[in-house]
Amino acid sequence: MADLDDLRARWLRTLLAVRSDDTAAPEPYGDALLKRWSEPQRRYHTVDHLAAVLDHVDELAEYATDVEAVRLAVWFHDAVYLPDRSENEERSARLAERALPEAGVPAERTAEVARLVRLTVTHDPEPGDLNGEVLCDADLAILAAPPSAYAAYTAAVREEYHFVPNDAFRAGRADVLRQLLALPGLFRTPYGRKNWEATARYNLTSELEMLSL
Repeated sequence: MADLDDLRARWLRTLLAVRSDDTAAPEPYGDALLKRWSEPQRRYHTVDHLAAVLDHVDELAEYATDVEAVRLAVWFHDAVYLPDRSENEERSARLAERALPEAGVPAERTAEVARLVRLTVTHDPEPGDLNGEVLCDADLAILAAPPSAYAAYTAAVREEYHFVPNDAFRAGRADVLRQLLALPGLFRTPYGRKNWEATARYNLTSELEMLSL
């Protein structure tokens, strides 16, 4: 499990680097987010996922124009997560729009964080959206995990959707995989294309074949 003290320290570093108003104590905001990321309905979208995506942003930091905004977007991108709801990203973005100004983050950066959170609906940034490319690549990096980690990821996703009948889940998951494989590129940063693209396509293709059995 992710080191919660390390995550708190990372939250503080990021927030203190971007805020212009220090009247609000930063710690409660990080604690509230960690509480959300630790909710019992989560199996994949947990503090482990949060820590992993933050790690991937560190790998991709050189490609972002505002890496601190990207890091804040990671904290908020699945802060609201109910597997049976379709508006999680929008609700997460609205949470960022409420919480970040209270925590002292300027309006322009808050708007960028919220925009990035909403982008995770499609993971399809426009050409030249460097912050969006970094966030989406970091969030999708799990697709290029080694076999055992990828198997654990798919099992955790299935657990989150335990309420969906098996046939329906298999059909829906297969549709998602086909949509991803149809993209000209899963990753947009040079690092992602070089280091993750081929493995991710292999993993997705293998999973799709398994679902077709």
